[in-house]
Amino acid sequence: MARRTISDDTFMLSQLDVQFDTTYGHLKTAMQGFLYGWYAHCEKPVVVDKNRAWLHCIELLLELDPEAKILVSIRDLTQVYGSIEHQHQKTILLDFTDHLADFDRLGRADQLFAKDKAIGAPLSSIQAVQDLPQAVKDRIFFVRFEDLIAQPVETMESIYQWLGLAAHRIDPKSLKVRPHESDSHFRKKYLHLQQSEIKAVRLHGIPVRVQDLIKKACAWYYEWFYPNITVQPPNKPRDEE
Repeated sequence: MARRTISDDTFMLSQLDVQFDTTYGHLKTAMQGFLYGWYAHCEKPVVVDKNRAWLHCIELLLELDPEAKILVSIRDLTQVYGSIEHQHQKTILLDFTDHLADFDRLGRADQLFAKDKAIGAPLSSIQAVQDLPQAVKDRIFFVRFEDLIAQPVETMESIYQWLGLAAHRIDPKSLKVRPHESDSHFRKKYLHLQQSEIKAVRLHGIPVRVQDLIKKACAWYYEWFYPNITVQPPNKPRDEE
């Protein structure tokens, strides 16, 4: 947003005409100042910002902070859809912020995977990683949800190692829980529940037509991250995590 506003400012543009290098340098240091100033109060050696928009603008981020790294959490897309649909059925009297409640299940799945919707938008950013230079790709680490659940200690150790941090042992049975976010803003459709322990989850049952839709539309995703995944039978009961 800041980049777009600045780029449309006529006074700023006139300065670029007169002294491009100096003005462009000022622009960079000003943006860096905002970025670093935002976290100036943090006394830790590493700052974690979980805004998923960073992946979409990773080249801008690395221009401002070449040492930045991005962890990308991924999951079987049928289960991502299943989690949203499951929560929608529990809050069916409320509509989505982008009004998807009146679609049938197949139509809602199709909409959720559109490039401007809850699943499709971040998915586009993941797909775009394939086109990035290797030096940028080296700053990105994909973490599978299923690995975090099945092998939390080992998975976290690999994350710390990639980040270049000292080993930090976690206890999967005793995790710190912080206050949840404002779920009402998203009409209770995308919950941010936290639990004090990591435990196995049962799979959502996904209708065959929805599975086919997702697998065909996102074949690249499964070839990249889940080459050996099996299709889950529809209508299998599940306890929400």
